[in-house]
Amino acid sequence: MRKVLVAVLVAIAVYAVATKFHGSADVAIQQPVPSQAQPSPTPRASVNPNQEINDRFAKQLSDKIAGHENDPAEKVFKNIQIQVLKNVPAGRFIRIMNFGYSRALGVACTHCHVEQDFSSDDKRPKRAAREMAATHKMINDQLAKMENLDLKPEQRFINCSTCHRGAINPNASQ
Repeated sequence: MRKVLVAVLVAIAVYAVATKFHGSADVAIQQPVPSQAQPSPTPRASVNPNQEINDRFAKQLSDKIAGHENDPAEKVFKNIQIQVLKNVPAGRFIRIMNFGYSRALGVACTHCHVEQDFSSDDKRPKRAAREMAATHKMINDQLAKMENLDLKPEQRFINCSTCHRGAINPNASQ
């Protein structure tokens, strides 16, 4: 069952990568020359209605860790379980959460975190985000191995915004 799920997710990711860079799933489609290109609409993920709230949380956390911004996040914060984030400098970790995760889903920090204890695992969305991070890594690992895509391996990747586009529900209409 897991192999089937991974295969389906990889297929979706390949489709997403193809449409992101080529405008459709048909990678043979010619892109208009720049003078003919139409401006693309602003993606939903670019404006998070909760950004002011998140910026306040980020400032509070930044003030709290002052002097430790360059220490590994796992040494400054409790309960970081996503391997790739453990050694990220703590200041950058705050920016990843503020401008990456929360913006990609269009949520406030407290959607995933308990306000008085950000390390708590009490909220289902935080646990789900960790599962999605593992799935995201599997998809990117698979995309990097593919040989018959137009894009170079370093150009083939997905992130939260690939599917969510600023909405909690990735199936939400744009």
